[in-house]
Amino acid sequence: MADDLSAVARFLYEAGTLKHTRRSGWWMAGVNDPESVAEHSWRTSLIASVIAKLEGADPARAAFLAVWHDTQETRTGDVNHLGKKYATSADPQAVTADQTAGMPDVLASAIQELVAEYEAKDSPEAVCARDADKLECMLQGIEYKAQGYEAAQRWIDNSRARLTTETGKRLAEDLLGQDPLGWLRTAIGEKG
Repeated sequence: MADDLSAVARFLYEAGTLKHTRRSGWWMAGVNDPESVAEHSWRTSLIASVIAKLEGADPARAAFLAVWHDTQETRTGDVNHLGKKYATSADPQAVTADQTAGMPDVLASAIQELVAEYEAKDSPEAVCARDADKLECMLQGIEYKAQGYEAAQRWIDNSRARLTTETGKRLAEDLLGQDPLGWLRTAIGEKG
């Protein structure tokens, strides 16, 4: 391979910082040690593939979009909804262009196109990935509320209200109707 991969290697180290970058909005709900951006992005990608498959879109593409949806937060941090009122939001496409500078063109352009597609919401897969982002936040809120963080209800309600796909809305209803540990009880054969 003739292309220099040093910029790719640097980005892989940079991406690792998302494992330590906390989703800051949860602090307002009283959560002392909230999930990381990487944890959120992993489950968002999984949810995106599920929604896309059930919506008739490409699940691999939706998951691919979701994997990259918050990578810019290595440079900006996780700016919560209140913070965005006061801080000018960095353009995700501009941040991505900086992050991919020096990468082989075939890779840099692919990543930049993914982020642009996600931000534009101009494909069924992007719509599914964006719904997955909201559904994951709602799901995390349900889990935090079950742990005693009652203020998480605001995140549950706001995320649910922003869902647009039929599958996302139906999944939200099912999630709200289940105990977060119901899967475990079923798996070990407990009677409900």
